[in-house]
Amino acid sequence: MIILIPKEPQANETRVPALPEAVKKLVGLGATVQVESDLGKSLHIDNAAYETAGAEIVTDMDAAFGKADLVLRLNKPAGPEGLKEGTIHVSYLDPFLDLENVKKFAAAKVSAVSVEMIPRTTIAQKMDALSSQASLAGYSAVVQAAARLQRSLPMMMTPAGTLAPCKVFIIGAGVAGLQAIATAKRMGARVEAFDTRPVVEEQVQSLGAKFLKIDLGETGQTAGGYAKELTPEQIAKQQEAMGKAIAKADIVITTAKLFGRPAPRLITDAQLAEMQPGSVVVDMAAGSGGNVEGSKPNEEVVLHGVTILGDTNLEGRVPYDASQMYGSNLGNFVEHFWNKEEKKFELRREDEIMEGALITHDGEVVHKVIKERIG
Repeated sequence: MIILIPKEPQANETRVPALPEAVKKLVGLGATVQVESDLGKSLHIDNAAYETAGAEIVTDMDAAFGKADLVLRLNKPAGPEGLKEGTIHVSYLDPFLDLENVKKFAAAKVSAVSVEMIPRTTIAQKMDALSSQASLAGYSAVVQAAARLQRSLPMMMTPAGTLAPCKVFIIGAGVAGLQAIATAKRMGARVEAFDTRPVVEEQVQSLGAKFLKIDLGETGQTAGGYAKELTPEQIAKQQEAMGKAIAKADIVITTAKLFGRPAPRLITDAQLAEMQPGSVVVDMAAGSGGNVEGSKPNEEVVLHGVTILGDTNLEGRVPYDASQMYGSNLGNFVEHFWNKEEKKFELRREDEIMEGALITHDGEVVHKVIKERIG
C-alpha cells in the first residue's frame, strides 16, 4: 500500500505533516511511504533523513497523487487533486464551512477523512490533532503576547524597586486556555481565567489561577467536551461581568471557538478602550470570526493603544513540536485501522472513530451531519 505525504502549499505554513520518526513508524507497519522532495525544508530536515527512515522521495507529484492509496497531509487542500477513485485522504477539511470542497471529494469518489472530526473519546485521544495543536497554540499565545508587552511578566525585586507581576486574563479554559494558564503561571504572571463551563473551575485553580465566577444561568458543555453556544442575553451578561477583569489585565487571551460555527464576540471596542495603553490581546479565534472587535486574521492591529494579535497559526510558531505531535496523531490513526496481515489500511466504517471522521466515501457524503447541511 502506498502512503503519500505531500508538502503543504501555503506559503506561511511552517509545519509539516510528519517528521522522519512518524514516517519510520508507517514504514514499520509494512507500507510503502512516499514523501515529496524537500518536505522538511521549513524545519531544516533534508531528504536524506526521510530516506533513512525508509521513505521514497518523489518529485513528480501528479504521478504520485494518481498512484497513492492513502494521502496524509495537514491543511485543507483545494480539492482531491487528481487522486484516483478509492483513495483515502486524511487532513483538516473544515467540513462544516467548506461544503463545496466536500462535494468535490464525493464527486471524485475519494474517501475524505477530517481529522478535526475525530471523536474526543478515550481510545481516540492519541489521534486527537485538535487537542495536540491547541495545546501548543495556547503556549504560543502567551509567548507572543509577552514578546510584545512593554513589561516583564514576573514580579522582580531589585535595588531600584519592586516590579509587580503582570496580570493575565484568559477567556476559555479548554485545551488551549489551560495551556495558556500554565504557561503564564510558569512565567510568573498573576493569572485569572473564565469559562462558561463551571466544571473547569477546579482545573483552573489546580494550575494556580483564579477562576472568575459569573452566573450565566444554565450553560455546560456538549457531549464532545465543547462549550455550548450562549444566548445573546448570556453573552451580554458575560461581557459586562468580564469588563473589570479585562480593564485590569496587561494581557488578555481569548480562546472561545464554536465548532462549525462563527466564534462569539466577547470583547468590544469600548472594553478595549478601558485597557491600559501598551496592553496586548491575543484573539485565538481570529480565523473563525474573532472574539475581539477589531481583530483581523493574521494581522497585528493597534486600537486605543492596545495591540491585538490575530495570528491564526499560533501552533506554527513552534513548528517542530507541532509537526511531531501531528505526525504522531496521524501515525496512531493509521495504526488503529491497519491490517497487519494484509499490510494495508482498512476503512472500517463500523468503528466509532471512522464513523465520526469519515466525510465522503464511494461517491457520497456519508457523514450524517454534513449530509444534512448539504441537503
